Amino acid sequence: MREKKTPAKIKADVKPLPEERTISKPTEKEKIDSVSKEITNEKAKIKDHLSIKQLLEMEREVKNKKDVVLPRDKVDTQKVLILWRQYAYLAKDKGMETYYNALVKRDPIFESNEKIKIVVDNQIQVDVIRAELNELITFLREKLNNHFIEIQIELSEAPEEEVKFLNGKDKFDALAKKNPKLHTLKKLFNLDIEF
Repeated sequence: MREKKTPAKIKADVKPLPEERTISKPTEKEKIDSVSKEITNEKAKIKDHLSIKQLLEMEREVKNKKDVVLPRDKVDTQKVLILWRQYAYLAKDKGMETYYNALVKRDPIFESNEKIKIVVDNQIQVDVIRAELNELITFLREKLNNHFIEIQIELSEAPEEEVKFLNGKDKFDALAKKNPKLHTLKKLFNLDIEF
């Protein structure tokens, strides 16, 4: 009889069957060890949480930090306006057009030396400014060396309505209301505004 030869490659891939293992019940010692491991894991989790005592200690530390003297230089309104515009242009460079427009449309109003009020036209501008307000306050506090500056946002009760002009005369009349000297220029140069 001839024996069949199997290639060596196939023989290498064939693995012997593992011996059958019997599953036994855990002993008392194994049960105790597993329970003690679970308890140790629970203690580790508890350390991640703060107790009331730790919270009170942290609160005391915060109160002690409040005793630190923060700088409070006098605020120059002209410097604030310059820094305000500078910050607005930085926001524009970052691609925040709505934020830029809300900051630039109206100058900030100084209620006191350290309290600044921003008047905006709509709720969208309020939301956009509120999201970035902490960065603006931090910027002004650092540049002015005064950590007591506060900024409030106020929604304008009567936002400026955009006037649409029907013809040149309407446009001239609206501009002449703002600057009456335009009538003098019209007469001096004999201009015809009647389109």
